[in-house]
Amino acid sequence: MKSISEFKGFYIHRAPVDMRKSINGLAAIVEADMNLSLRSSSLFIFCNSRRTHLKILYFDRSGFALWFKRLEDSKFPWPTLSGAETIAVSIDDLQLLLDGVNVWTRFEEVHFERFL
Repeated sequence: MKSISEFKGFYIHRAPVDMRKSINGLAAIVEADMNLSLRSSSLFIFCNSRRTHLKILYFDRSGFALWFKRLEDSKFPWPTLSGAETIAVSIDDLQLLLDGVNVWTRFEEVHFERFL
């Protein structure tokens, strides 16, 4: 099993996915909807509509692997469906997302006219 740090790309499929889909169904989404190469050194992240289940698909030279995480008492923070269907995230943002931290809400930059 590979570590997250061994991957180069991290791509989120924003639309909810039926968690009954397994490797073949998710691979079809990566190729058809996300327009990405399955053989790249990337993780492809999917979430269900209730945001309680997460699946991560990847290919590692010998075959596909699928990670699954289910939250018991909370929901995964997930980007809204406006804009692109696929978004790339950093490894730091992915790790925060897996911990349940909302990486989609950023602080605005503060500008001061003078300091006291």
